[in-house]
Amino acid sequence: MIEAMLRPLVELWTALAAVCAATIAAAAPWALMMPPGVAYAVAASLLGFAAWRAHQAWRVWRYQRRLRQLPTYRLAHNKIPVSRQKLFLGRGFRWNQAHTQRLRDTIRPEVQQYVRPGPLYRWARRVETAWEGKPMLSWLVRGLQSRSRWNPLAPLPPLGGNRALHGVGIKEQAVWMDLEERVGHTLVLGTTRVGKTRLAELLIAQDIRRGDVVIVFDPKGDADLLKRVYSEACQCGRQKDFMMFHLGYPGASVRYNAIGNFARITEVATRIANQLPSAGNSAAFKEFAWRFVNIIARALIALGKRPDYDKIRRYINDIEPLFVEYARAVLNVQADAHWEEAVEMLAGDDGNKSAIPAMRGRHPEAIALARYIGATGVYEPVLDGLMSAFKYDKTYFDKIVSSLGPLLEKLTTGNIGELLSPQTEDDSDTRPILEWLNVVKHRGIVYVGLDALSDTTVASAVGNSMFADLVSVAGHVYKHGVPGTERGVPTVSLHADEFNELIGDEFIPLLNKAGGAGFQVTAYTQTWSDVEARLGNRAKAGQVAGNFNTMIMLRVKELATARMLTDQLPNVDVLSLMSVSGVDDSSEPESGIDFRSRNEDRISVSEVPLLGVAELVTLPKGQAFAMFSGGQLWKLRMPMSPTIPESALPETLVRVAADMARCYITNDHWYRQREYWWIHGSTAASAHTERPEI
Repeated sequence: MIEAMLRPLVELWTALAAVCAATIAAAAPWALMMPPGVAYAVAASLLGFAAWRAHQAWRVWRYQRRLRQLPTYRLAHNKIPVSRQKLFLGRGFRWNQAHTQRLRDTIRPEVQQYVRPGPLYRWARRVETAWEGKPMLSWLVRGLQSRSRWNPLAPLPPLGGNRALHGVGIKEQAVWMDLEERVGHTLVLGTTRVGKTRLAELLIAQDIRRGDVVIVFDPKGDADLLKRVYSEACQCGRQKDFMMFHLGYPGASVRYNAIGNFARITEVATRIANQLPSAGNSAAFKEFAWRFVNIIARALIALGKRPDYDKIRRYINDIEPLFVEYARAVLNVQADAHWEEAVEMLAGDDGNKSAIPAMRGRHPEAIALARYIGATGVYEPVLDGLMSAFKYDKTYFDKIVSSLGPLLEKLTTGNIGELLSPQTEDDSDTRPILEWLNVVKHRGIVYVGLDALSDTTVASAVGNSMFADLVSVAGHVYKHGVPGTERGVPTVSLHADEFNELIGDEFIPLLNKAGGAGFQVTAYTQTWSDVEARLGNRAKAGQVAGNFNTMIMLRVKELATARMLTDQLPNVDVLSLMSVSGVDDSSEPESGIDFRSRNEDRISVSEVPLLGVAELVTLPKGQAFAMFSGGQLWKLRMPMSPTIPESALPETLVRVAADMARCYITNDHWYRQREYWWIHGSTAASAHTERPEI
């Protein structure tokens, strides 16, 4: 059966004729030669028939109107629905064969008058530009540009794309996803400025109101996202649970020791070494760097000190003080009571002359300790590692760990160093210290701004260290639960915006092993090629993609990214109507038939994909296709929320958000361009170019 919706409203003529006949039957029964009782019954029947045909015409007209117009979907942030069992994604419909058929029908040339706006609309758009500079007609231009509902020629929202993609859905409803599906993680794909961050705001708002532990990674720095997270925390009475870590604003940020918490001591070296290049000859230097960082970390832990970037940098540059301190601690336990006198005697015996060439130039006490340990056979694994590093020639040692120098300098310079290497004994610094286990325990809300636009290396190092730290916390929670709480394992909703800037080897275990501890990851990126380029391995990128059970795809410009969704969909049959006309002459003169003519309609069936790549490339802004619940495909549009009032923010966050809006130019405000200009335009135009100290 062919559904013919792109045609004239022929039902209106039938309805009009029925109304006229009913009027005659009711007003002049004699004209139809009917008794009044029969005429009234006929009139009522005709009116009912007219109403039925008018409803059919209205259904066709509404469908055609949806193809031509697409109003913006706005929803106040306090009106977002929240459920304990489901997640609200927006409004839409489940995509099936009927929608593929309707979409194919809209591209036929003979139906374009029902799909595109009419000639008056096109005239209004032309005169907007032509009359813009004419003072006498400027009032008319302003009227034509008005988006008032009373303006029949109001311009369409600046969403772009193919409006028919959502117009083919006659019945629209709220789209919900079961929360049980989120443990399988969610991948959101979409090119820049099409609504990824706005979708993140919608999901984050529900997670906060539901009482989850919420962690938001924002590498690029979106001021509206920061304001939305804090505003939602305030509305739920959870503002005390909110913490902000931001590399771009150390003065307003909490502190965080990226290598101070771990399940295994080797994680310290892994988190640092993973940031080093590993291609070609760099792999060997990376292994050397890992070994020496691991030696230093083990020594620090044995001495009761927590590792941090500053200590690692200090002892990588000069391992001698750590060797001396640790050797003394070991000898106090394992050597006899007179070891100090023996070491002093060796140190005074011109130890530099008796030392091996590699140790010449070292402090006499350090050389004496090394000689004493070698002579007495004192053995301790960590001490043995320190001894091996201490015996290296200083110049050679600096060469094999040279790749660590620039990274550690970036992580320990200026305010960033104080932020990433917190000194707990410093009472003058009152900034809290971020501990992920405490965040999970107290159901906290954490916004992580990594300032990737300023320094990608530091952002990646800190982000990957956080992911590795979270994996350790997930393992602890899975094995032992959350200490100090009887409320069960909390749900940890982790949102990673622009996660291709952050992804590394630490992110993969977070996807495939942390679900049992209640971690549910929602990752946002522009193209899948960004992830492949970051990982440097297509197989590993495929491993990451295989851990996302739910996929939400907005407009994408890369065909390979679009195929990640379309290749998972089946083919369906669509119908095509073909008109055939023909005439032929009769070859039998005695038959009395001179010619034959025929007119027929043929219906052909062809197999096409349920959804093609072209549809994903032409999606309007704020719209997406979502696949969840075992392959169900939904077409949805997301609500766009108004601006968050700054009166709800503390003064510090107001300054941070204002500076982020000025310094981080993301242009992700397509859905409220004029509103954003009036709020921020004059401030941004007159702001100083340097970032203030906040």
